[in-house]
Amino acid sequence: MADPDERRHLPGPARKYWSNQLTTAQAASTLIAMAEGHIRREAVSDQLFALLRDRILGGELPAGAALTPERELAAGFGVNRHAVREAVKRLQQARLVEVSHGGRTQVLDWRRTAGLDLAVGIAAADTGPTVQDIARDALEMRACIGADAARLCALRCSADTAAQITAAAERHARTGPDPTELDDTYVAWWRLIIEGSGNIAYLLAFNSLVGGMIPVADVPADLGAAEILDVEAHRRLAAHIAAREAAAAEELARELLTRSVPGAPRGCEGVRR
Repeated sequence: MADPDERRHLPGPARKYWSNQLTTAQAASTLIAMAEGHIRREAVSDQLFALLRDRILGGELPAGAALTPERELAAGFGVNRHAVREAVKRLQQARLVEVSHGGRTQVLDWRRTAGLDLAVGIAAADTGPTVQDIARDALEMRACIGADAARLCALRCSADTAAQITAAAERHARTGPDPTELDDTYVAWWRLIIEGSGNIAYLLAFNSLVGGMIPVADVPADLGAAEILDVEAHRRLAAHIAAREAAAAEELARELLTRSVPGAPRGCEGVRR
């Protein structure tokens, strides 16, 4: 097994921590450059959607306001009405606007109506919460999901699954020093715990985090190492699950996953506006 102190200082790609991929590749692709006054001709509906989304998230188009009619949007940006309809349709799907039977399109309060799929848009917007804010929030959500999943896994998983979790913890302990291998074995271990919880919503959220659909920025090396390299904590968590010690499993999982959450102070309490 690789020495934990040696692995702590290993060079290599940033680790996932379920996961940090979005803020490097996928989020970057959503930062669409807008031309002055008019929209560039390529991917017109995508660019118009991004512009209107950012105005809604930034408060320039407040909740309750009427969205500019299609004809005026098309004329104002020099695009055809089909592109406008496509953009508005995506705003509807993201639950940022609502189209009434009379044809009026009203801006909704995204804090009350939008879902997790909007996390990418919030992080990419020029105004509103920063990438760092959203990433920290995602890490906090990750800790809550992981903690409760560990509790449920201890209550619900089969003896065979508990044995697999124990074996996966040992496999991770023997892994290294390659950071990518450490990522893979750590994520595989947590996947067994999430699946063992029997909670489909948690599993889908886990997949979104691992797949980069929810932004999780690069975790500071010292915080990430405290989580991913604590082999004894992984073994204890696996033992709690195998022993059906639900409360202990929840407490340890929360403590373990919270280690990677940056402690930067917030500008205000509650959801940032």
